[in-house]
Amino acid sequence: MNDKNQSASATGAVALADGTVFLGHGSGAVGTAVGELCFNTAMTGYQEILTDPSYAEQVILFTFPHIGNVGANLEDHEESSIRAASAAKGTIFRESITPPSNWRAEDHFDAWLSRKGIVGLFGVDTRALTRLIREQGMQKCAIVHAPDGNIDTAALIKTAQAWEGLEAADLAANVQTEAAFDHTERLWDLATGFSANNSAEKHVVVVDFGVKKNILRNLAQVGARATVVSGTTSFAEIKALNPDGVVLSNGPGDPAATITRAGDMIRDLIDSGTPILGICLGHQLLALALGAQTMKMAQGHHGANHPVKDLETGKVEIVSMNHGFTVDVATLPSGVEESHTSLFDGTNSGLKVAGKPIISVQHHPEASPGPQDSFYLFERFADLMKSGLT
Repeated sequence: MNDKNQSASATGAVALADGTVFLGHGSGAVGTAVGELCFNTAMTGYQEILTDPSYAEQVILFTFPHIGNVGANLEDHEESSIRAASAAKGTIFRESITPPSNWRAEDHFDAWLSRKGIVGLFGVDTRALTRLIREQGMQKCAIVHAPDGNIDTAALIKTAQAWEGLEAADLAANVQTEAAFDHTERLWDLATGFSANNSAEKHVVVVDFGVKKNILRNLAQVGARATVVSGTTSFAEIKALNPDGVVLSNGPGDPAATITRAGDMIRDLIDSGTPILGICLGHQLLALALGAQTMKMAQGHHGANHPVKDLETGKVEIVSMNHGFTVDVATLPSGVEESHTSLFDGTNSGLKVAGKPIISVQHHPEASPGPQDSFYLFERFADLMKSGLT
């Protein structure tokens, strides 16, 4: 066992399956949580990150040292249904949580973590942990907050080792909505806050694998009313809603596991000629349904500062990303073309299908958090619904 930052006053710790333990100070919820440890390079937007259903069963290490200054509020949650309210299991910071200093803050971030059931840890060497992930890949881990200082590191390591991991896990089944619902709320505005789009020109069915709320808001912003349905909804049920287009949403887990229950529906959608937009997990599921393959990444892409190139326009945009699996470009079948690529490592960041109104991106065009360079993709999808052509 390799203990880092040993301290007699430790009230928290994170243990990796390889036996490495980092001791620090607990925050947020009291107790133990297990998950996959990944790092996120965003400098803000921590509330949106921790409520992103795509982070289900993960523990998020923030590389930015000071977290908490904007506090927390009731408006910046990204989950869209009750079942998706539990996303990230834990979170790790370098420094203690900063007191809130923002006019929208309604609560201290530490109190918010506690209510959300997210185990926090600070006072550890986050650079060392980040370096470990970069060199060895995302890690199975167990994180604990024990206010009494009673931390059994050996038991914590065993807990991490016993966790099954994300591969072959259909985690989207745990965060998708049970009942269909409509959404018309637009993007947040400084003067008016959130307002409704009451004159929608198009109707979009969003297949929920863990959809982020800002995806729905972006659809409303481009004139679409969204009906959100479960990821188990059949093609016939979707067509009965008479949509102008269908969005396959983001979500957690291994796409190769989720496609086993969603594949027939997606293939029928492809054959129907319905305009389709795939986002993150939805992008991967679309690729699988088209005949490509996906694979697990070593460290994944998690942050709000990733450069991606649009191969059609040549434009380079800075985007928000959150994924641990990727589409294997070498397996793309004839007629399926790469539309975007990551300038960090060359991995696939988007697809389009020749002769069909189908586009998808690996990154998060809704940018919550993150830069808004990719908002145009919702306009591109709106144009597809109008023309039916790529």
